[in-house]
Amino acid sequence: MSERSKIPRQESLMVPPVQNPFVHKLQLTTADKIRIAICSVTLFPLRLIAILIFVIIAWVFALIALTGIKDEGKEPFTGWRRWVRAVPYFYSVRASFFAGGFHRLSYKGKQASSREAPLAVIAPHSSYVDPLAILFALNIPTGVGRIETASTPFFGTLVRMLQPVFVSRTDPNSRQNTIKEIKRRAQSGGNWPQVIIFPEGTCTNRSCLISFKGGAFYPGAAVQPVILRYTTIPDTVTWTWEGPNAYTIMWLTLCNLNNKLEIEFLDVYHPNEEEIKDPKLFANNVRAVMAKALDVPVTDHTFEDTRLMVQATKTGLPLSAGLVEFQKLKNKLGISFDNTEVMLAKYAEIAQSDGDAFIDIKDFAKYLNLPISPALEEMFQLYDRSGTKKMDFRDYIIGCSLLSQPANSEETIQLAFKMFDEGDKGFITQEELCKILHNAFGVKDTDVTKLFTQVDSAASGKITYEQFKEYAEKKPEYAMLFKTYHEMSADKDGKLKTE
Repeated sequence: MSERSKIPRQESLMVPPVQNPFVHKLQLTTADKIRIAICSVTLFPLRLIAILIFVIIAWVFALIALTGIKDEGKEPFTGWRRWVRAVPYFYSVRASFFAGGFHRLSYKGKQASSREAPLAVIAPHSSYVDPLAILFALNIPTGVGRIETASTPFFGTLVRMLQPVFVSRTDPNSRQNTIKEIKRRAQSGGNWPQVIIFPEGTCTNRSCLISFKGGAFYPGAAVQPVILRYTTIPDTVTWTWEGPNAYTIMWLTLCNLNNKLEIEFLDVYHPNEEEIKDPKLFANNVRAVMAKALDVPVTDHTFEDTRLMVQATKTGLPLSAGLVEFQKLKNKLGISFDNTEVMLAKYAEIAQSDGDAFIDIKDFAKYLNLPISPALEEMFQLYDRSGTKKMDFRDYIIGCSLLSQPANSEETIQLAFKMFDEGDKGFITQEELCKILHNAFGVKDTDVTKLFTQVDSAASGKITYEQFKEYAEKKPEYAMLFKTYHEMSADKDGKLKTE
């Protein structure tokens, strides 16, 4: 392949060390299955009843403490309300966790006071068990939650007892208000409990640390990184996007004789001036510290990748097809989430022509209504970054962003139009289109007729420049293809060899 148009294989666009942190494959031995069968009719119902009893007790204490308070987030609890949260509510939560099989938690390091570290960032986030463990381990801290949960019957009372910072989806100023409130609590001199945040924003399989969101780092306050390690075998705790559902995870976890969890408190991280000014840098540096302690790599996957996974299933593709490290591609290529969804729909249309989740050169040729030619093969190789003769969705996005869309300029479209328009008439006839496509790409007359009909939207028997441009913008791959052919076939005078 020539060097003129290769997509740069810089490290920043390489495939991540962990390609799918959102899948969990649970492996059960025969002994595990026998244990689960026995415990399902013995231990499981007893534990479930015990958990419900202790949660109800916690709810009663929460209801008592919240009586007479209109805005529990305005000031931290004091006096008897603080005692209710610190003693009966706390031990009710711990008892429910004990009933779930987490009999003894292991600790490393020392928890900092809220005066020294107003915020605690928790990772990796891999299960709905995480918040429950942190409630006990950090002595009932506060957190960030959706405002809708406050009005949820029963559960809302338990959440309000924690005095979280509530976020509203309907309030356009919610993000700024949340940052402002976290700053206010961070500057209280330790009067408020630590604010806990799971910066990954979604559950993973703990094989890496994905991108940290900036919520915990915008205030510019000291944070204490806290690491969670589940060591129970088999791993029935991990709950992510592809794998056992929440009910299955709960059932299997309650059937374990003992569930093991280690919580490690790392040293408090004090941001420097540069990190205070740049929350993304602050977040990345804290993530690096936590990844080193965990001995796992980091990737640029985000919650947006899980949204693309869900969208992929709606188009008939497997969940994993939507994984692209969206944050990295957004930063490097400037693509928006909406544009990525549009590309995913187009990718699915091409990839599913032969029933799999990848695009090979036959799929590509079929999509463009063209036979396989040297120009098409070279263009496909530019897209195929891994050299596997198949492109995935990530390859497709990078190819479209770095090759096809830049090539689909006004200048390229005008050049291609002039290739077909003999005599500069201002329009292209079917005969002219057939001549170039047949000689350059070996397109059959029947396929030319089909393509001509698609471009000639007015059914006037000719293609104007406006129609040509409109179609080229819908399928920018044509521009890159003509550019590739032009570079391969131009003679010394710069004229195409079409005959």
